[in-house]
Amino acid sequence: MSERFTFTIAATDGRARTGQIAMQRGIIRTPAFMPVGTAATVKAMKPADVRASGADIILGNTYHLMLRPGAERVAKLGGLHAFMGWDRPILTDSGGYQVMSLSDLTTRNEDGVTFKSHLDGSRHTLSPERSIEIQRLLGSDIVMAFDELVPTTSTPEVQQAAMARSMRWAKRSRAAFDGGGAHAERAAIFGIQQGALDETLRKNSADALIDIGFDGYAVGGLAVGEGQAAMFGCLDFAPGQLPADKPRYLMGVGKPDDIVGAVERGIDMFDCVLPTRSGRTGQAFTRRGPINIRNAKFAEDLGPIDPACACPVCKGWSRAYLHHLVRSAEILGAMLMTEHNLWFYETLMADLRTAISDQRLTSFAQTFRKDYAGT
Repeated sequence: MSERFTFTIAATDGRARTGQIAMQRGIIRTPAFMPVGTAATVKAMKPADVRASGADIILGNTYHLMLRPGAERVAKLGGLHAFMGWDRPILTDSGGYQVMSLSDLTTRNEDGVTFKSHLDGSRHTLSPERSIEIQRLLGSDIVMAFDELVPTTSTPEVQQAAMARSMRWAKRSRAAFDGGGAHAERAAIFGIQQGALDETLRKNSADALIDIGFDGYAVGGLAVGEGQAAMFGCLDFAPGQLPADKPRYLMGVGKPDDIVGAVERGIDMFDCVLPTRSGRTGQAFTRRGPINIRNAKFAEDLGPIDPACACPVCKGWSRAYLHHLVRSAEILGAMLMTEHNLWFYETLMADLRTAISDQRLTSFAQTFRKDYAGT
């Protein structure tokens, strides 16, 4: 495949779209869910099993990988794909969210962010240029612009200032990416829309990003505690402010019903730690809603996690066995629970793609929400 990056919309249903992104390392079917591989691994999963679940792309984390094992070391060892054994596309986030959420001491100015490592207390500086350099060293296929995230509860003045700075950083990120030589010739870069829940700020952010020009656009600054109703309220206008012929990526989302609602509102790409993190703590996703496999009622339940699921876990092991593994803190429990959850998410994405193609998204979404709520 020779394409650097192309996005094709195959069908629409209302504001929802289905199609594909073509890149040199493979096709990404949209709407797409990206399992999170924070530290060069989707936790408790082998790459082949992640792929078998239906994932076309995974997410890597700039902040964590720059601290350990280090971007320069990953580059020396052949890049992130070879290092972790994943030969399909990888999107890397810019590191900005983790800098703000994990670091004890953070200083921001126009140049970038200086922060204290959560691992050993060492001090580092992350700027738009350094963020893009790290993503280049990792060998990322989709690079994210560096931005400044502030809570949706911040004052309007703080939100305005952060959005404006993010747009200046977006321009610097684009310039740094374009200077990346061979990497820029095969990778793509996405800009990140900011502006909290304010429609005018979001529009100003979108206009600035479009003026710079990106391969795709992310809706950032949501899923940070504002609640589903507020998030959907923002998504009622934010995706429509972005170019219709480019992918739209909602960062850090989310719960299955969040994803269905966001797809209805025109979002094409998602990532979230929820399916993997929940799997490690004993929560499994089913079409009738999430269940806690640790509960005593599953101790002698010989049924699968989800009778409607075709994953290897539901075909091969009972709720009783998984209950035992998780309660015993056996590693296999985390592995099997995570595998099921990823299959659930990727099957949901496949079902959404089919529903859009068949012009029946509204009925699919209504049925899904009713079943997922257990009503």
